[in-house]
Amino acid sequence: MELQILDAIQTIRTPILDRLMCFITSLGSAGRVWILLAVILLIFPKLRKSGVIILAALVVDLILCNGILKNLVGRTRPFDVNTSVSILINKPRDFSFPSGHTAVSFAAVAALFFSGEKKLWKISLVAAVLIAFSRLYLYVHYPTDILGGIVVGILAGYIGYRVVDWFQTSILHRADQVQ
Repeated sequence: MELQILDAIQTIRTPILDRLMCFITSLGSAGRVWILLAVILLIFPKLRKSGVIILAALVVDLILCNGILKNLVGRTRPFDVNTSVSILINKPRDFSFPSGHTAVSFAAVAALFFSGEKKLWKISLVAAVLIAFSRLYLYVHYPTDILGGIVVGILAGYIGYRVVDWFQTSILHRADQVQ
């Protein structure tokens, strides 16, 4: 069933979409766009906490997704199952579940949502959905990999938010009392 969904997506391929999806997927590679966003937010004092929350969420996501789940599940990628599809990007060498690009993207979106960035999380959600779809289009993830990435990402975003909030209220509050 999942390969049928991926094969159906392959029917809409065009040279323009091929280039666009390769570009979109590159934004999610190694969390580049989300790290850049966090660094930009760190520059502005009013947005600094949101930047820290994103970075915390990305670390949690890296541990959960790439450090634990991918190796624990060990799912083969779709292009290794259906070798007749031409792959437009370098073949990922890690396992398929969950989608790391999707997880890191939704970790950043969730971090922005939980930190109260009303406009920014909505714009970021559009980017995250496009990155997730690009992984299906490029035949490197199954739909359930994407769903798993969404769940892991939201969880990582929430944990990142809670950790920063706890640190700010507990550790920094105690430091203020000592002085």
